[in-house]
Amino acid sequence: MRDRFRDLEGPMAIRKKDVVLMATVSSFENLSHPTRSELRQFAELFMPLFQASSEEAKRQAVAALSQCENMPAAVALFIGNQPIGFAAPFLTSSKAINDDTLITIARTQGASHVRAIVSRDSLSPKVIDALVALRQAEPRPAATESGEPHAMPLSPLPVAPETDQQEARQLTNEEALRERIRGLASHLGRNDQDRLGLRSLSDIQEALLVRFARSRDATHFATALADALSASRWLAERIMLDLSGQQLATTLTSLGMGFLDAVFVLEKLYPHLAEVQHNVSRAFLVLDALDPEECHARVEAWRRADRYTYNPQAPAAVQPAPAAQAAAAPRYIRQAPVRDLNSVRRAR
Repeated sequence: MRDRFRDLEGPMAIRKKDVVLMATVSSFENLSHPTRSELRQFAELFMPLFQASSEEAKRQAVAALSQCENMPAAVALFIGNQPIGFAAPFLTSSKAINDDTLITIARTQGASHVRAIVSRDSLSPKVIDALVALRQAEPRPAATESGEPHAMPLSPLPVAPETDQQEARQLTNEEALRERIRGLASHLGRNDQDRLGLRSLSDIQEALLVRFARSRDATHFATALADALSASRWLAERIMLDLSGQQLATTLTSLGMGFLDAVFVLEKLYPHLAEVQHNVSRAFLVLDALDPEECHARVEAWRRADRYTYNPQAPAAVQPAPAAQAAAAPRYIRQAPVRDLNSVRRAR
């Protein structure tokens, strides 16, 4: 009887640890914004419980944690380094795992872990570059026994059918991985955070534009917009006088204003864009339909035309006498626009 109880003691202890593991994971899931202390406590409890639990409990715990948006970095690395049978759902779908952890797992684990990382819905350019570098760093074909690398034959040698099929499969897999990485890179090409070489709003300029839009001060808004574009005030006014809001939306997208701030600005300056359609405002729909690259090209074209039209520097030719210059000067510089900025205010 005592021996029989001793035989049951092990499974009962494992089931108890399974219950404790799932209770720990469930309580952590209920924390919407865990504090640093709570994250540390969870890391200290989770790892030993996970190692002592059954395989089914491990899979359930990983599946549950894959849906959490907050995760201690140590726990994310611990789960990612588990055998692929446990780590796959976490590597594929978890939003709590950062880029450095993904790169570390890809470099230290096998090809199955890399495939799970590649199958994520989105990968940052940093992770893509690391995966490409990791692929390029794979060992070359082994050298001969004498230490000399295999010489490249001048003419193709007969190859056994099995070897030929194996090489063909390897090439197919490599090409599929390349296409997958290229697809991910093109999908991530529209990264709003990557503005290297683009004209961007400073924090002060963005704050001023939002402030003047909040007070519907179109005059000062035009001044701030001209400063952000490094262009004439005339160009800023012409952009704002498009009462559809399309030109201002294009400009704000090109300058990299935050999406929600841009929606706020359009709704304040053009009240008809604040109308709600499909649970969002018309301003939201206008901005969401824009392509950042097209916006950059269009705004740069406007700025080039503005420089050609309103160049404050005189040509480096011999200047006429002041009297003759005054006599030859036209009586006007340009025609006033048909509308003025008051029409923006009257559009409310």
